[in-house]
Amino acid sequence: MWTLAVPFWELILRALIVYAFLLVLLRLTGKRQIGQLAPFDLVLLLVLSNAVQNAMNGGDNSLLAGIILAVTLVALNGVVGLLTFKSKKLEQLIEGRPEVLIHNGKLYEAVLHREKLTIHELNAALRQAGCVSVEEVHCAMLETNGHISVVPKPVVPGKPGQ
Repeated sequence: MWTLAVPFWELILRALIVYAFLLVLLRLTGKRQIGQLAPFDLVLLLVLSNAVQNAMNGGDNSLLAGIILAVTLVALNGVVGLLTFKSKKLEQLIEGRPEVLIHNGKLYEAVLHREKLTIHELNAALRQAGCVSVEEVHCAMLETNGHISVVPKPVVPGKPGQ
């Protein structure tokens, strides 16, 4: 139960490598994938965690190995959080930057395509913000967490159609 089958440093190194690999892999999939989990996305994450488990523990299923891996992953996540807080360049690399989807009623379809965002998903976010069309939007942004934030155009009193 408490005896390790592999050296403790190997467990830490394995956790480091798997963490970095998954961070890059999830970053490459785009903002939308992380911020808006569909049922198939959740299944993917669960299967992915199971797939990399043996790569991390090296066949060591002891309680101590699990504790070492858990502490390593939590500490590594804390270090990455701190580093991205202190370095804007690293923050951009790991978290990305918000993307403008709509500005002053103009839809940027190339951004939608690049971010693999459908017009239906965008329209749902617009409706949630009280807008029925792109023309009613001052600005719509795809945030780094996958959420779409919408700022409607201001209502001008006495203007026709308002």
